[in-house]
Amino acid sequence: MSILWVLGAGQLGAMLKQAGTPIGVDVRPIDIESTDVLPLNAEDIVTAEREEWPDTAATKQLATHNNFVNLATFPQLADRLTQKQWLDRLNLATAPWFPVETDSTAKYAYQMLGDRVLMKRRRGGYDGKGQYWLKESELTEIPDDWKGQAIAEQAINFDEEVSLVGVRGRNGEKYFYPLTLNLHINGILYASISPLERLKPLQTKAEKMLSKLMDTLDYVGVMAMECFRVGDNLLINELAPRVHNSGHWTQAGSSVSQFENHVRAVTNLPLAPSEIKNQSMMVNLIGVDLDHEWLKIKGLELHWYGKEVRPGRKVGHLNFCSNDKNLLQSALKELNLPEPYSEAINWMTENLPK
Repeated sequence: MSILWVLGAGQLGAMLKQAGTPIGVDVRPIDIESTDVLPLNAEDIVTAEREEWPDTAATKQLATHNNFVNLATFPQLADRLTQKQWLDRLNLATAPWFPVETDSTAKYAYQMLGDRVLMKRRRGGYDGKGQYWLKESELTEIPDDWKGQAIAEQAINFDEEVSLVGVRGRNGEKYFYPLTLNLHINGILYASISPLERLKPLQTKAEKMLSKLMDTLDYVGVMAMECFRVGDNLLINELAPRVHNSGHWTQAGSSVSQFENHVRAVTNLPLAPSEIKNQSMMVNLIGVDLDHEWLKIKGLELHWYGKEVRPGRKVGHLNFCSNDKNLLQSALKELNLPEPYSEAINWMTENLPK
């Protein structure tokens, strides 16, 4: 049987491996710095847990394999400039923007986009990294090392942040999870809730947006679309051509997780609509030590990544799924987490259906 190789051996690769085992798929995540000669066979399949990668012994072997699914898509969506160009080309709503050129000025940015402008590095940057605010009130200028290396976006006064995770098979078949409500603190995802009845009116609109993109790119596998909700409208913030943090709740809350769906799609196994089990929520563990006392909390599922704990680093997550809303609320009260988790717990408490 063919092997599914994953370019990258972080937590997403580990969870893809975990999802492949019960359905009989041999998933092998590979560290991007590996110097091993990989025993790749012609019929093997390659996927990735990241949008871009350095040029190393491991990545050269994997990225030149004939069965690397979506290989042409990664560079287009990893670069925020070409990602935005795709959204504009397909008339998919996103924040007004322009590319930061070598001669771009802050004055031009304020004239075009208003008094608050967010610059994002074209490549890299995640969890709030690779961003720089231009504020007219503070007379902020564009640093020289950002010129030619970034895009500039209008600051959006959004109501809330939501994401859609979908999967597309090789035959164009598509399925979607319910929209997920997300909370970011300092640019890092801290918590997610799904499904929510009040987001259902936006579900069809979101699915059409992501469908259009996946079909145009002939994309295969799981893709995530992060959006700002502004009233009844959705603006696409960013796209991820891979399994995504805001879909982690599907491990507990769905009959088929986002990880299994990705494995199924890229290996051309049958796809099927997922059954959503109950109300779910996810809490990211960021820069906190492992505490096995969490396991005493009813309804909690712990996913620990085995990483060195550092400030601001995602080291695990907690999933909760139950049809008992009181149980979910009490679980939140039992979590013993440092600041800024009080903000996240209050947010979840307020947004869980009563």
